[in-house]
Amino acid sequence: MSRNDDRSGTVEPVDGLSETTRRFLKGLASETRQQLVLGFAGGSELTVGQVAERAGIAHSTASEQLTLLRQGGLLTARRDGKTVYYRADGTGIGNALAELQAILAVCCPPQEPSPKHTR
Repeated sequence: MSRNDDRSGTVEPVDGLSETTRRFLKGLASETRQQLVLGFAGGSELTVGQVAERAGIAHSTASEQLTLLRQGGLLTARRDGKTVYYRADGTGIGNALAELQAILAVCCPPQEPSPKHTR
């Protein structure tokens, strides 16, 4: 939720998003990360190397992108020896979406459709 500041015309946050949800949005802000998330559909569990190969990006780039997705609650990781496996974090995604929906319902509630005019 926000309010307009009459002096500068800017919008200031009043009750902003949680840091977790801000990170969630940052995770989705990149088309590359959006595509990476889609690779985890159906419960797929992938390593950094597998993600890099599928996406056609460098291992280091995949690692950086996966870290941002994990920090945003979009992915979870588990270690098995030296290998880290990533998968979609349904709980983290659900929590962030619920917060966004609640905030948007207050700041920008859906409007009733206007009646159609016939001639």
